[in-house]
Amino acid sequence: MTAPVIVWFRDDLRLADHPALAAAAADGRPVLCVFIHDEQSAGLRRLGGAARWWLAQSLRALDRDLRKGGGRLDLRAGAAVDVLLAIAAETGAGAVHWNQRHDLAGRAVDTDVEQRLAARGIEVRTFPARLLHEPDRLRTKSGVPFSVFTPFWRRLRELAPPAPLPAPTRLAPPPPCRSDAVETWGLEPHSPDWAGGLRDTWIPGEAAARDRVTQFIDEKLAGYAARRDRPGLDGTSLLSPHLRFGEISAVQVRQAIVLASEHMRSPSPADTDKFMSEIGWREFCHHLLYHHGHLHRHNMKARFDAFPWRDDAAALGAWEQGRTGYPLVDAGMRQLWATGWMHNRVRMVTASFLVKHLLIDWRLGESWFWDTLVDADAADNPTGWQWVAGSGADAAPFFRIFNPVTQSQKFDPDGAYIRRWIPELAGLADRDIHAPWTAPPSATTSGARAYPDPIVEHAAARARALAAFSRLGKTDREC
Repeated sequence: MTAPVIVWFRDDLRLADHPALAAAAADGRPVLCVFIHDEQSAGLRRLGGAARWWLAQSLRALDRDLRKGGGRLDLRAGAAVDVLLAIAAETGAGAVHWNQRHDLAGRAVDTDVEQRLAARGIEVRTFPARLLHEPDRLRTKSGVPFSVFTPFWRRLRELAPPAPLPAPTRLAPPPPCRSDAVETWGLEPHSPDWAGGLRDTWIPGEAAARDRVTQFIDEKLAGYAARRDRPGLDGTSLLSPHLRFGEISAVQVRQAIVLASEHMRSPSPADTDKFMSEIGWREFCHHLLYHHGHLHRHNMKARFDAFPWRDDAAALGAWEQGRTGYPLVDAGMRQLWATGWMHNRVRMVTASFLVKHLLIDWRLGESWFWDTLVDADAADNPTGWQWVAGSGADAAPFFRIFNPVTQSQKFDPDGAYIRRWIPELAGLADRDIHAPWTAPPSATTSGARAYPDPIVEHAAARARALAAFSRLGKTDREC
């Protein structure tokens, strides 16, 4: 029998625009599709709870899709190099294909796997697949990696991405291979089962990702630039977890947006440009991850290593639980806990509150988001936190301290977002809901009286933050 080829799936849980799978299918050899739950290889970051839940659902969806075309998804747990060598020995596989990843630890694992497989005479082929363009392709005119988004995005837009690949229609039947049941991996919560809100909010899988793109183009792309910052409106694409797990590729999303712009529904250039710049920001985050390694551990700007972060477990707990007394902050943290997702504008406000108002190390916030976000990504999550803290590339200056009340008034003017996630404040008038502690007693409901007072006063917190950040030698300003 012809020696089979193993396709090693990672953060690319789809059939369409999957170069490693397409190349294996084109060979005509039996194709073994494998996902490895690797918590043993050195340096790999263990998924957080919400992402683990998503992964379980996505693996089931991928297996169903593969079986429609004659294949299947085999699951194994263990160090990747040991698992792949074992499967190759069991099945007589002569080649292993995979799509490239960009984190430092993942690349080190891949290098080791490639060397060990080659030593056994097993062919290895790797393919770019996660981004519009691989990070090492984009350099400044002086030949160094970009550290500022605007010129990076300008350069990225000059490059034409490849056309997305179709999904294979049929796969040559794979040989028998032992496979774990996903239920044995403990990815989903049971005691207690806290994932009810995730199940009510999301449908993981490639088909759902395609549907999400279509819905966004049909219903939300027109007006996106104006609506995207309003958390009380359903104005965002909600594609982030699908992109994070590779249920759809950035190339596929870009093509869909380009076709919409050219042929239908007449979204304005402002809308399409703004949405594509968000895809560009994702590319920029992966560019930084590729070139800077441990983004979630180390400040990109070394001068922040001496910053006097406060150790305040009570304040950190209030922030995590959505009990800070600032409605927009608390609404975001409650949305995060309930659904595994938070509106991007509110992510910036909640992150700024933790770092600037409470002077708590950004790494503690990044870790909480890593555990609670279904779209927690090794590039986007720490880059966003370092941007807010001021310690990262192209970061917000430290003197930009978001006022959570004025942010609430500006971006949730009618309080719709706050009322959804903080029902105890639902009875307050629009003028009072952003700062309920200022409402007159006659306007305060019993629910609002149970809502906590602010754990820190904004002006005092701002002054404290500016004093702490003044060591970095910047001028005082508030945005």
